[in-house]
Amino acid sequence: MIEVQGLTKSYGKNRGITDITFTVGEGEIVGFLGPNGAGKSTTMNVITGYLPAGAGSVKVAGIDVMNNPLGAKKHMGYLPEQPPLYLGMTVKEYLYFVCGLKGIKDRDEHIKGIIEIVGLTDVYERVIGHLSKGYRQRVGLAQALIGDPEVLILDEPTVGLDPRQIVEIRNVIKDMSKSRTIILSTHILPEVSAVCERVLVISGGVIVADDKPENLLNALSGERELLVRVAGPKNNVQQLLRSQDGVKNVRHVGDMENGSSDFLLESQPNIDIRKPMFSALAQAGYPILMLRPQNASLEEVFLKLTEEGGKQQ
Repeated sequence: MIEVQGLTKSYGKNRGITDITFTVGEGEIVGFLGPNGAGKSTTMNVITGYLPAGAGSVKVAGIDVMNNPLGAKKHMGYLPEQPPLYLGMTVKEYLYFVCGLKGIKDRDEHIKGIIEIVGLTDVYERVIGHLSKGYRQRVGLAQALIGDPEVLILDEPTVGLDPRQIVEIRNVIKDMSKSRTIILSTHILPEVSAVCERVLVISGGVIVADDKPENLLNALSGERELLVRVAGPKNNVQQLLRSQDGVKNVRHVGDMENGSSDFLLESQPNIDIRKPMFSALAQAGYPILMLRPQNASLEEVFLKLTEEGGKQQ
């Protein structure tokens, strides 16, 4: 649905993005993640045709954005970081205005469906300038949906919202993703975990990762850590755990009730130590009371990837 190949954009002597290449399939929701100034908005603006590329190509629904921008834009809805709203208009007036720009004929029925999707029915007759920021963001989403585009480009859709508004907008985006392809540009990590099934990470104007969030977590860990609680003599248990094949390190992290202790186990890459560890402890008469993986957080993944990406520039 979206094909980006070798995209490069400079601002004078400063390089904004370099050789950006990725594809987004039909019905996929992809998080475009990176720190402020990494090149997210530049990439979004080139994809949507608001900025020309210095090099490379973008196709949306098979249409080249550079050669046929109007044709490509018919398949796209775009919510920039600052929604393009006219604050003196009512929601109704504004959405009718956008319908006119996009050549929508049956406006009443079309707008009715959209305001139900984004939750604007109660404020439909109100002036946009009198609405909360959360509702203004909904109006921005509504204008992106006019024309029923197959592709949505959302640039920082929850920036500046309070926690309740953030949850509301995320739910709206998840509902919209059921029938559309979405690129969600953000630097807010919980956004990715809550909404996206795949992540593109950009740093210093280049793509430094492209994978599912869980795969990025596993790749960063390399070695796997397990927190295990075992009932039995602390020193004996620790010695037994250290003797297991694939165990790189064992650290005692606390004494618990009923003669049990907690240990943090670090295993060699790509080795699952759980079954042999369970068998060895059971044979020795030391029952496992708790076993929990200690995965890296998405924040740790983000920091590592963006630090490495910045060093490459």
